[in-house]
Amino acid sequence: MQDTPQGHTEGDRRRGGRRRDPQRDASILEATLDVLAEVGYASMTMDLVAARARAGKATMYRRWPSKEDLVLDAVTLLQSREPGVSNLLDTGSLRGDFIAMTADAPAAEQMYKLRIMRGLSAITAADPEVARAVSSAIADPWSDATMALLRRAVERGEIADRFDFHTIALVVPSICAYRTLVRGGDVNQKYLMSLIDALVLPAVGLAPGPSPHS
Repeated sequence: MQDTPQGHTEGDRRRGGRRRDPQRDASILEATLDVLAEVGYASMTMDLVAARARAGKATMYRRWPSKEDLVLDAVTLLQSREPGVSNLLDTGSLRGDFIAMTADAPAAEQMYKLRIMRGLSAITAADPEVARAVSSAIADPWSDATMALLRRAVERGEIADRFDFHTIALVVPSICAYRTLVRGGDVNQKYLMSLIDALVLPAVGLAPGPSPHS
């Protein structure tokens, strides 16, 4: 696979390497995410995004020939806003690390991402490329961060390196997705920590925390 030229996005390569205006593109992609969170993919139109971004439809269609192209780039933008595992605070204990991580993830931002996931649920079932992009932007950052915290706990001798960390790292994002997409519930730090205390910590041999509250 050839590298993407400097200053071009993955979307550029799909559309023949056309040069982009990063600032204007970012405002349109942010508007796309907002519309997805509010009305979902099925009801999203280029008109709605253009109105939200105060952009001309002709400009948008030159950059994104289809709604799917626009959504793919918008989800990629969402992924780029993740802070990354290198910024995870080391508190000296696994539970403390989880508390710090969930405190650094504002509830409003988490719900925003989950509403985007809910808005994309119809197309993710039919389009594997969009499904992969959504997973990379919303689910993978949490599981990657959890893996990093678990490995750190192993290095400090807090837990043993004999557990299925990959499966454990998927527990919380999977339950949160179900809670949001199926039950329509909210996700906040209290709920996240209730899952960690009841499921994640016992799964790695640590004493369970308080019982979860729905």
